[in-house]
Amino acid sequence: MNTLALPAPRASLRRRVSDLLYTRRGLLLLALLGPPLLWFGVIYLGSLFALLANALFRLDDFTGQVVREVGLSNFVALLEPANLDSARRTILMAVAVTLACTVLAFPLAFYMARHARGTQKAALYIAVMLPLWSSYLVRLYAWKLLLAKEGAISWLATQLHAQWLLDSLLATPAIGGPSLSFSTLGTFIVFVYMWLPFMVLPIMAAIERIPSSTLEASADLGAHPATTFRAVILPLAMPGVAAGSIFTFSLTLGDYIIPQVIGDSTLYIGQIVYRQQGVAGNLPFAAAFALVPIVVIAVYLWLAKRQGAFDAL
Repeated sequence: MNTLALPAPRASLRRRVSDLLYTRRGLLLLALLGPPLLWFGVIYLGSLFALLANALFRLDDFTGQVVREVGLSNFVALLEPANLDSARRTILMAVAVTLACTVLAFPLAFYMARHARGTQKAALYIAVMLPLWSSYLVRLYAWKLLLAKEGAISWLATQLHAQWLLDSLLATPAIGGPSLSFSTLGTFIVFVYMWLPFMVLPIMAAIERIPSSTLEASADLGAHPATTFRAVILPLAMPGVAAGSIFTFSLTLGDYIIPQVIGDSTLYIGQIVYRQQGVAGNLPFAAAFALVPIVVIAVYLWLAKRQGAFDAL
């Protein structure tokens, strides 16, 4: 008895798409990452181009209106001594904060990666991450109270008979002031506190990737622990240091709230951009000044990339 062969059912559109994405993993990756990258590219790059376009315009001093005539007057104004001083002050603060965070974070990160175990390691993780779970402004104003002239730090210095040391620091030119909450030193302390967790975690991740056999081989060859640290651990941990420095440096460079709340009357780049755009209404000059940290960070990222920073992210 002859039977007619039934035609194979046609694969559904969903099935064909599924097979295509399974066999071509690159196409799957493009489908997953394409929309967010496109959105990010349009919003971020579009904003940068708009920023550059506004930087080429100028503000009419008489009418207060933006004159859409292409020129370089805003970039020439950046070379004025007051603006150069603000840029230099901001960059030096970012470098100082990055160095301080590195010095403070490395021992903690090394202990967490190599010695802490179980509950202790979890407790250290929580201690590092806990400040990030509270509001940025809450932490900032808490530090303002701590650093005030009648605050806890001044009280503790008095109880320890170390008020003379605090007074000496406040009397130091360039970093001192009436109190810690109105000084460059206070601004520096708050910056370090705010960004320290962003340095600890990348360094810890880099140290955890160092094979234990490498350290054992160094010890077997008779290297002193200090030599092992200098010749083995430190070079292998440098990508983590560079990765953490990207966060600390860029966050300090662009922050304008901390110097506004903690510190004296000296201005940083973020404050100038905020005041020129929000108070003076000089959007073209604010846009030109905003390009300064972008250029500085671009150079810094290039240097960090040469240190392998992106391998530790």
